[in-house]
Amino acid sequence: MPIRILMPALSPTMTEGTLARWLKGEGDAVEPGDIVAEVETDKATMEIEAVDEGVLGRILVPEGTEGVEINTPIAVLVGEGESAEAIAEAPPPAAPAPSPAPAPSPGGNGASPAPQPTERIFASPLARRMAAQAGIDLASLSGSGPRGRIVKRDIEAALAKADAAPAPGEDAFEAAVS
Repeated sequence: MPIRILMPALSPTMTEGTLARWLKGEGDAVEPGDIVAEVETDKATMEIEAVDEGVLGRILVPEGTEGVEINTPIAVLVGEGESAEAIAEAPPPAAPAPSPAPAPSPGGNGASPAPQPTERIFASPLARRMAAQAGIDLASLSGSGPRGRIVKRDIEAALAKADAAPAPGEDAFEAAVS
């Protein structure tokens, strides 16, 4: 029988969260204790740990989906000998569509392309959102938070530095005069 993986309540006041990233894909074997996904709340990013074993048969909520209510099915595990037909018994819920990633600004700010998905960059959810909106590559920043975590003030400093830099082809004197 398929086992539904539900959106967890990560705090007593949490009513919804953002399914930030899947660490396992459809068809991957899952053991108890495996980290299957990351969920963002307004204050932290937490990992969802599997409590059952099986194969991740279907992902019901794509990564990047915001506003996923707690106890909403987000994926289905199937056991040994179960097939895709067993998943049909667990239809996907009407989940909100994932929010599109903001496009970088046309002028650019010297940010490099997005980091490879295997890299782990420690940043607060607010800092991640601000960087995405401004088109800033988190990999190009060094964090000033605990253990080098990128925080809001690091993004603000990068934005101030980008605003203070002269435009391409403009020297410092022309920038100061205009």
